[in-house]
Amino acid sequence: MKVARLVDTDIQAVIQLWLRCGLVRPWNDPEADIRLARAGTNADVLVGRKGKAIVASVLVGHDGHRGWVYYVSVDPDQQRQDFGRGIMSAAEDWLRERGIEKMQLMVRSDNTKVRAFYESLGYGEQKRVIYAKWLDGRPLTP
Repeated sequence: MKVARLVDTDIQAVIQLWLRCGLVRPWNDPEADIRLARAGTNADVLVGRKGKAIVASVLVGHDGHRGWVYYVSVDPDQQRQDFGRGIMSAAEDWLRERGIEKMQLMVRSDNTKVRAFYESLGYGEQKRVIYAKWLDGRPLTP
């Protein structure tokens, strides 16, 4: 798998990958998330290709202190080929190149398959309480 930055012609294919992987929620607009990530210098979307096909992707960014990943995805038909490991390694490298020393990510507590994946990469659970608020006043989402 070769990893590179997302280009405009990849956007719809990446959104379809995120949909196939069940990563898009009704309150998220993936196209807006991609636009925002690509608008500045502290985030980007990386894609992994096998030949011409996009088989993996990640939205990676940082706040100047910690790195974060979102939309980590591997084509369901291409799993178990280390593409998840590869796209996460690329995200970690992207952060290291920018001087970011710690990466964090969020996983829903009942998603045991994904939790096991991250644990296999050396990530560990940290006990924290997450607070959130929609700034437009809508009710909190699950």
